[in-house]
Amino acid sequence: MLAKRVASAAIIIPLVAIVVYRGGLLFCIAVALVGLLAGYEFFKIVRLNGHAPSYPLGLSLIALFVANAQWPEMEPLRWGMGLVLLATLAVEVFHRNAPGSLTNWALTIAGGVYIGFTISYFIRLRGTDEGLLWVILALLSTWISDTGAYFVGSVWGKRPLAPHISPRKTWEGALGGLITSIASVVPLGYFLLDLKVGWGLTLGVLVFLAATLGDLSESMIKRQVGVKDSSNLIPGHGGALDRMDSLLFVIPVVYFFVTAVNLLSI
Repeated sequence: MLAKRVASAAIIIPLVAIVVYRGGLLFCIAVALVGLLAGYEFFKIVRLNGHAPSYPLGLSLIALFVANAQWPEMEPLRWGMGLVLLATLAVEVFHRNAPGSLTNWALTIAGGVYIGFTISYFIRLRGTDEGLLWVILALLSTWISDTGAYFVGSVWGKRPLAPHISPRKTWEGALGGLITSIASVVPLGYFLLDLKVGWGLTLGVLVFLAATLGDLSESMIKRQVGVKDSSNLIPGHGGALDRMDSLLFVIPVVYFFVTAVNLLSI
């Protein structure tokens, strides 16, 4: 398993680095593709419980969120989002009040917003001043925090953090994730972005909290439908949604943090 994880990472990390560095349309396309893959996995696994959310409408909503982040000046994209939201309910009318119609409607919107809204902030963050460096900080600190939590939990973990959602996660692992998050954000922020240590400490805590909640949120979804991974797309890592769960929460939080710091610095 470890060999597969390392081999997959050796391929993925350089690709991510190139796409993040280039930015622009290439970055937008990459974010959209990852979002659509994660969305497909979400809609596929929730169907295991007998639900039937709409693939076309849910994935369209994800694509529109991403497109709106890339081209915020294009009013038709916002119209499209509104029309898709209306269509998610209207389409259930044609199912003649079939059992589960209300749940299917809710899950279509939930998947579209959960993935589309959050992943669109990759583009918004990349588009800020020093956006490349902020994205690098967010990615590295999240991966370092997740890795720290995993190894500390594996060696010293005893007390379950959320036994009914993710039994293998422990308080000791969470502490390791918090420490490694702060230990990565503070120097990265200071040397890359001239971020004051106090702000770095704050962001380190926020990254840890967001990453943990993102991870547990996806674990809850998988627990509800009885699967271990969202798919087997990436050998040793699971699916796209499995790899993005923490980042779906971290990236918006970092964007809001950057926005708040910029406002307070005026």
